[in-house]
Amino acid sequence: MLHPNILDAFNEYGFYIFENVLDKEELNDIRSDTADMIERAPAEPGSAVDKKGRAALGRDFAREPYTFIKPLSDPWGGTNLLNGRHPSKMVEPKPEEGAPEYVVHLMYGMCEAMPAALRLYGHPDLLMIAESINGEDFVPYNDAIFVKQPGLGGSVAWHQDGVTHWKSKDWDEGIHGFNFQVQLYETTPANSLWVIPGSHKNGKADIKGMIERNGGSIQLPDAVPLICAPGDATIVNRQMVHGSFANASPNIRISITFGFHRRKSVLGQKAALGMNGTNAVYDAKRIFERAAVIQVAIDARRQKYHNEKSFDYKPFTDLKDKYRFNDATFTSVIKDYNTKDLAI
Repeated sequence: MLHPNILDAFNEYGFYIFENVLDKEELNDIRSDTADMIERAPAEPGSAVDKKGRAALGRDFAREPYTFIKPLSDPWGGTNLLNGRHPSKMVEPKPEEGAPEYVVHLMYGMCEAMPAALRLYGHPDLLMIAESINGEDFVPYNDAIFVKQPGLGGSVAWHQDGVTHWKSKDWDEGIHGFNFQVQLYETTPANSLWVIPGSHKNGKADIKGMIERNGGSIQLPDAVPLICAPGDATIVNRQMVHGSFANASPNIRISITFGFHRRKSVLGQKAALGMNGTNAVYDAKRIFERAAVIQVAIDARRQKYHNEKSFDYKPFTDLKDKYRFNDATFTSVIKDYNTKDLAI
């Protein structure tokens, strides 16, 4: 379990940075798989082929694995997208002449598309952290890879992730869960995620008002950047006010992002965010099926890292043999797993 001092710091500030989570070999494996997924993206939105004329990745996926944006743009700020949780627009710098019309902003379905990412999803230290924060019966949220290419990467307007429980009688600072971000490259103030420490404790924030009171500037005075080395991992409470600026810098940022919830926060809730419009209700069957990805990922990792002690995911302690990583479980558990994400 996490040291109590770390839990106390996370509860107080809403974030924590863990250093050197990935060794060089694993980091290089994930970098390689991520670069391949970027390269295999459609040549442009709607294209069936990539820039080399090959069939683009994910044309047979149930959910589109790529989100494209205009270079240096803010796709969500000031819109009703994602439940309207990004109320204010970020500054959109003008890209340099010759910039592509569209760039990859987000990639989804990493456990299906990237073997190294599936193994990362079963990382014993990361799952121990999730258990320490959300309890032995913790469950998944979703995953997404943020791609901020140098001089091209878009912004993510100030927001809080959670949308479901703001008026709940059971509301507390952890009810909307948390996200990991595993950093593949060094992050800097120019390309990193920025957070407002402690803002997860204060309920739903008036972000538009915060910016207005700051003279209209999006450079909020209490915000701090999460500066990381390659292979570091951050945890950020999903109620934290956070965002990132367009990456006009010369440094790439790629963040492997995946979150976890308390089971009781999800059970019985209606679909929201990326699952909005599916009319889904998160019943025990859906939660179990999505959580099974964790157990398959644990076994995929075991098959690669023989000398590492695997995480014991308590809801599947007696089901490990049934959820070994193989062709059958790839088809039954991993294939299109993100159609069962648990977004709240």
